Amino acid sequence: MTLTTAGAAACAKCKFFDSEQGSLGLCRYNPPISQPSGDTAGVWPKVEANDWCGHFEAQLAA
Repeated sequence: MTLTTAGAAACAKCKFFDSEQGSLGLCRYNPPISQPSGDTAGVWPKVEANDWCGHFEAQLAA
């Protein structure tokens, strides 16, 4: 098994990261999180570009 460091697996380098503005973005790995009010749509988790988690998958080369 290959170990990946947090820097190499940063959200900004992940295919599930949807850049919003500056260093903030949305994590699209899981479905949106439901809200307590039934009138409010679910929201995607906001993450920093340098955050990381165990679901990292590298972006495909364009």
